[in-house]
Amino acid sequence: MERAALEKGKRREIGNRAGGGASPAECIWASLRTETYSGPLGPGSGSRFPHQHERRGRPTPCPIYASGAPGADSPISMSAEDAPPLPHLRIGVLCAVILFVMAGCSSAPKGDVEVRVQRRNALTQLEAANREADRGNYEQALALITEARRLAVSADDAALIVETGLSQGNIFSYMGRSAEAQTFFDAALAEAERTGDGELVAASRIYIARNRLQSMIAEGNPGNGGNAIAIAEVRDQVRLELPRIKKSQTAIALGWTVIGLAEKELGHWNDAEKGIMNALGIHVKGKYLELAAYDWYLIASVRSVAGQYASALDALENALSYDRRTENTYGLGTDWKAMGDVYTKMGNTANAENAYRRSAEIFRSINRE
Repeated sequence: MERAALEKGKRREIGNRAGGGASPAECIWASLRTETYSGPLGPGSGSRFPHQHERRGRPTPCPIYASGAPGADSPISMSAEDAPPLPHLRIGVLCAVILFVMAGCSSAPKGDVEVRVQRRNALTQLEAANREADRGNYEQALALITEARRLAVSADDAALIVETGLSQGNIFSYMGRSAEAQTFFDAALAEAERTGDGELVAASRIYIARNRLQSMIAEGNPGNGGNAIAIAEVRDQVRLELPRIKKSQTAIALGWTVIGLAEKELGHWNDAEKGIMNALGIHVKGKYLELAAYDWYLIASVRSVAGQYASALDALENALSYDRRTENTYGLGTDWKAMGDVYTKMGNTANAENAYRRSAEIFRSINRE
């Protein structure tokens, strides 16, 4: 019987060297049957989070079978013939391993793995929220960003708290609710200043500048009188903040967009297009195609108010191309409507009606009029 058990243990050793794994309980049972003995809590065994090994590509082998020869890696090694019987010791170790494994399955506080999962999930929700906002799905975007912020807070990740706050403000800004947007922007800036992260502080100030600019545009005649001075101040503030941002390319692109829009309201057409073109280059390089489509839409707007109708239509064709690639239905409807506006300015009634009709059909396809 001893010989049969020994042979069985050797077969298990060979199988494990070929790539098999074993649970901590199986490891200790195996130690009762084989030539060598390794401590049950040796390297790689008894992990509190066994899925960590699976995520790295393959399970960690039991240390009893990890070595190529008896005793190569084991802290304790002896032949089966020379070893004295240690039933009480082995049973005691077995009990210790079982208790250790059970403790790993208990309701202990979350470890690093769970925290990293929360951060990853928060980032995933954040990206999804921004994408839905860019597509005009604001209610869905708000639901996603609310969950992203909850996860960021639960992980106590200051940078994510700032980023989700900026995104929340951004969505409210898209919806024309500038006062609510400002509340989130101010909170994000305060958190960024608390952490001492200069880049997040600069990004927060750029978002606040854009919200301020949009509010002035909504008031009408922004390029006249005192508003012109305020708009120039917004532009200059963003120019001051941009060099402080080194990592976030999307924040830099937003800064250039704000500068371009400010220049447009001041009637500086060339500077306006240059600013937005800088943002476009960043978005294309980073493969933010929906944002690239919006950049072309803004460029078309600049060219249209400057009376450059043909080149405005060219810009809108580029916007349509990017929105088609990303299947951004909201963007496509907006592009066609802008085309109708440009054709109307050109006095081309037939083409304007066709563009408006196409826009209406696209919006109806997503139940939006």
